[in-house]
Amino acid sequence: MLQLGKKQELTVIKKVNFGVYLAQNEEDSEKVLLPQKEVPEQTVIGTKMEVFLYKDSKDRLIATRRTPALEIGKIAQLTVKEVGKIGAFLDWGLEKDLLLPFKEQTKKVHEQEKVLVALYVDKSSRLCATMKIYPYLCQNSPYQKEDHVKGIVYEVSKEFGAFVAVDGKYSGLIQAKEAVNRYYPGEEVELRVTGVKPDGKLDLSAREKAYLQIDEDAEAVMEVIEEFEGVLPFNDKVSPEMIQREFGLSKNAFKRAVGRLLKQGKIEITENRIKKVK
Repeated sequence: MLQLGKKQELTVIKKVNFGVYLAQNEEDSEKVLLPQKEVPEQTVIGTKMEVFLYKDSKDRLIATRRTPALEIGKIAQLTVKEVGKIGAFLDWGLEKDLLLPFKEQTKKVHEQEKVLVALYVDKSSRLCATMKIYPYLCQNSPYQKEDHVKGIVYEVSKEFGAFVAVDGKYSGLIQAKEAVNRYYPGEEVELRVTGVKPDGKLDLSAREKAYLQIDEDAEAVMEVIEEFEGVLPFNDKVSPEMIQREFGLSKNAFKRAVGRLLKQGKIEITENRIKKVK
């Protein structure tokens, strides 16, 4: 059976002046054309070759010896060549650009932007791209807790957090309490694995362990204090929501950072203020 969207080894069963026809074997009635411009010299009936199957501009199944950047069920980062009336068109290394329909976009895309997509066959049996890559991600990553990884943010949810494709293929998540207003789709990130769920999905964080992170957090808090001209209009008993909005920290991380600054003699805490010590 010929497989749309995949590379496969087929056999030359017929030669014509505009190319050769390929099939799984000489008796197979299901065949596909490889255009003459891609036919190697010395090709004869019975020659085997690896080709990729897609559909041309007239929606006909066709073979190519080129290797596209994406195959069915796989994920890759592709560049937007143009945005049209039905969606965006992506460069994937073939003559016909790959359609990313508007309904398969998780955000508005622009020309020359790189987007992380998977390849699927739509209801009309055409190859299309989707930015909704969650179902295509693997869960059997080789990573363990405390490993450091690289990935690409592909979706951000206020409820759940930032979804990350680790190595472009493994499923990971930065929790909402850390991710809020900090990440955007397409961003490349370096993260720490904070846990591996029973189903193999990765819990991720840009933060190091508390004892390693505390100095960096203290510097960040001090920068905000200075932005407030040396006086914060609240003390360390402020609400977690205010802390997250102003510092991007959890309440525990904020209190540890404030404690470090207090111990260093850089601040003082009053009933309703945190002040920089001059």
